[in-house]
Amino acid sequence: MATRKSWTREVGPAATAGLSFAAGTFLLLRGKEWRRSAHIEERERRAAEHERLALAAQRRNAALTEQHRLHFDLLCTAMGDASLAAVLNTYEEEISPEQQRQFLFANALYINALHAHRIGAMSLGELHGHLRVMCQNPIFRHYWDATRHHRASLDRSSDEAKVGRMMDRLDRELQEADTDEWWVVGEPPAE
Repeated sequence: MATRKSWTREVGPAATAGLSFAAGTFLLLRGKEWRRSAHIEERERRAAEHERLALAAQRRNAALTEQHRLHFDLLCTAMGDASLAAVLNTYEEEISPEQQRQFLFANALYINALHAHRIGAMSLGELHGHLRVMCQNPIFRHYWDATRHHRASLDRSSDEAKVGRMMDRLDRELQEADTDEWWVVGEPPAE
């Protein structure tokens, strides 16, 4: 019976080593190529996710801006017509038509600052400083106090409720401050 010779005996140990080296090199290069391809795919996936999130943020900001514009238009209409402003009079005290218009304008100023923060045009620290200036006006402070019960129904985790609590703290700190330098009262919130 004839024995079969292994092909490695026929080509010799040097050729076998060379073939093993070539196969190893090939597998190494294929592995690098596969890792590079996986890295590129991951980078493309991250870029697509980033773009998806950016588009979602743009749509959200556009919707917020449209809602803000509608709210402002309604306030302007009410400020110009006392009979329509009466619909928005949900205060727990009697106020004159002039005070009602002032309160509506104070609301427009506050909501405008809140909107700027929501869409990223104003940081939380900038909003804090802006509200601190608004608190210097006695009409605005009266509006803020008169609408306290309005904010009680807000979802505590909403942006508006968080900003409302920040505004309440700021208002309290300004009233308790024993300095005329109001611009240094109140610690801006951590971003």
